[in-house]
Amino acid sequence: MLFATLFVLTVITICVFFVWPAMEGTAASPLRRRTSQERPQTGGVPAARPQSLEGVLVAQLLAGEITRGQYLAAVEGLAARDDERHPLAVPPETGPADA
Repeated sequence: MLFATLFVLTVITICVFFVWPAMEGTAASPLRRRTSQERPQTGGVPAARPQSLEGVLVAQLLAGEITRGQYLAAVEGLAARDDERHPLAVPPETGPADA
């Protein structure tokens, strides 16, 4: 019984610590997104621009410009397009592996 009580109290404490600040939108929220003014600087060197479509999608996802669902749909479309352009060719079997 003591274990169950301690377990429930631990779960409630964790929920209060992570969920409550996120719902209030306070500055103490560990899940809060940073604004462009709060992003860490890289020592005066501007960040490199993404060189691929996947990189652009990841940058948009991290910046909060697209949602996770939009990102997954876009990556799924990229994978389908890549599969059409470059289909996977499985090499023929040459015999048993232990030969």
